[in-house]
Amino acid sequence: MKQFIRLLSGQLIFWLSLFTIERTIFLIWYSANIRRENIPFTEVFQVYCNAFKLDVSTAAYILVVPAILLSIQLFFRKGRLDTLITIYSSVIIIIYCLISMGEIGLFGEWNAKLSYKALLYLQRPDEVFNTVQLSKFVLLLFLWISQSVLYIFLYIKIFNNKYFRIQSKPHPAASTAGILITLVLLFLSIRGGLKEIPITASDSYFSQYNILNITAVNPGYNIVFSVLNHTSLSELQPFFTMNDEEAQKLVEAMHVIPRDTTVFISKYSQPNIVFVLLESWPGDVIESLGGIPEITPEFHKLESEGILFTNFYASGNRSQQGNASIFSGLPALPITTLSDHPEKYAAVPSLVKILNEQGYYTSFYFGGQLIYGNLKSFLVYNEFDRIIEGVDFDENLIRGKLGVHDEYVLNEYAVDLQKMVQPFFSTVFTLSSHPPYDYPGDRPIDWIKVENQFVNSVHYSDQCLGDFFDKIRKTPVWDNTLFFIMSDHSHLSYKGYPLWSFEYHQIPLLITGGALKDNFKGGRIDKICSNMDIPKTILKQLNYPSDSFTWSKNMFNPYTPEFAFFELTDGFGWKRPYGDLVKSAAYNWYYQKNAPKDKLPVLEKEGYAYIQHLLKEFLNY
Repeated sequence: MKQFIRLLSGQLIFWLSLFTIERTIFLIWYSANIRRENIPFTEVFQVYCNAFKLDVSTAAYILVVPAILLSIQLFFRKGRLDTLITIYSSVIIIIYCLISMGEIGLFGEWNAKLSYKALLYLQRPDEVFNTVQLSKFVLLLFLWISQSVLYIFLYIKIFNNKYFRIQSKPHPAASTAGILITLVLLFLSIRGGLKEIPITASDSYFSQYNILNITAVNPGYNIVFSVLNHTSLSELQPFFTMNDEEAQKLVEAMHVIPRDTTVFISKYSQPNIVFVLLESWPGDVIESLGGIPEITPEFHKLESEGILFTNFYASGNRSQQGNASIFSGLPALPITTLSDHPEKYAAVPSLVKILNEQGYYTSFYFGGQLIYGNLKSFLVYNEFDRIIEGVDFDENLIRGKLGVHDEYVLNEYAVDLQKMVQPFFSTVFTLSSHPPYDYPGDRPIDWIKVENQFVNSVHYSDQCLGDFFDKIRKTPVWDNTLFFIMSDHSHLSYKGYPLWSFEYHQIPLLITGGALKDNFKGGRIDKICSNMDIPKTILKQLNYPSDSFTWSKNMFNPYTPEFAFFELTDGFGWKRPYGDLVKSAAYNWYYQKNAPKDKLPVLEKEGYAYIQHLLKEFLNY
């Protein structure tokens, strides 16, 4: 019986040690982030203390199978069960190391833990491979394989020792008692003790620094429960805090406008509309939004000819979310994305279809592959007259792992714009500021160390943007067109704003073109807006029907209420002129709150009502 207890205790220590080593590797990998945020060492050390209970729970889950097999062995002395336990543990080691390395790779791009939402991308392994820098991919692959081999070797070396083998058959009564006690202890460890509410990932949250909370949550525990809870009521329940009717009334009240009017910015009633969709550009790469001047000088030059929005935000952090917002006016969703649910497309309004009905020629250009994120199905459903992607460009054009680089796409696009039947509505989606940043040319910005490759990629795309407008400005297309230059979503940049902040989600929007009235050129609009406000704004400018876009606002109505929203996998951000907050609905944790105390309850109620009504409506589509 002692050997039974000794073996399970030894395995518990083994797993806790493995978790600790993997956590340490994560902290070392992202030590630059920790230094940049000036996080005290004492608080970093607290990660291990706050991770302990969830680690024990995770280890207890793993030990259920060995405990059952060992219990059988106590009574029947089946020697082969030792081999079965070793195989089982080896498989768990391989999977856990894969999850840990996957989380390291993901965090640098998404600033979030590995979850079910991230696993959806594994349906396209070529996408995952192509968007990761080769050196990083190879290093993580090496760490996964070498660690798996090392841990399995140590496991066999330790637990195939006579010290941990059950060599004698104990008394049946003692065996039964020991087994029952062990199972009870495992159960208590799994649920986190005798407290009324069982342990959850939120038990590991302790710090104002999100990277520490993310590190403290056991990645194996997190991914398993994320998969089990996907789209289930238990996963959505934290977002539902009030009666559905009350939430709907609050949201409808937020959108009420005292006067339905519009400030018209175009010289023409039917101007051409072009979206220049910039891959991953955050607001802090724009000089006028607080960025360093040298990053996007061409964008800065364009500001003198257009209207710059200084409080414009993305509601999500993935390209398919950005496209859903600008074409359908739908806020980004936690847990899932619109493009993962083609069965719901018909229930969502379409800017493209309305413009098609009004006689606009519509097109979409992208140098990469639109199958990523299931984006192509969404665009096809929107009925663009023409969709051009990487395979449709001249095969002799220089390509990277993801597709044709921005300079070549924009060159081709400038030529095609001049051939389009007017009026037209067209989108060009850039690519080169997406990993693995293998665009051609120099990397001149060397004084920025954090996210250096990303910053240089934005600088390259900015040069391409400048060249494009130098060309198009000399053509008749310029005179009749409004260009909406904006980002699809944001990205971690040299300022290191965390994913859960409004600073992170701020993105550029500049409206320019020869069709813009002269009195608007060089202007700024400070109103709080989002990318989901684009559809209604455009339709109001053109005097076309827009009532179906219930989540979208007219940015050029002076009476439009000001607010912005973004989703987190576990919560939401909500912003008003008088303050903002970012809340984890799942863990009941404030990531950020910048509001007077008397306004905080109002902000929180509005935010919860907004996300609840959004989810309920989406589920009912």
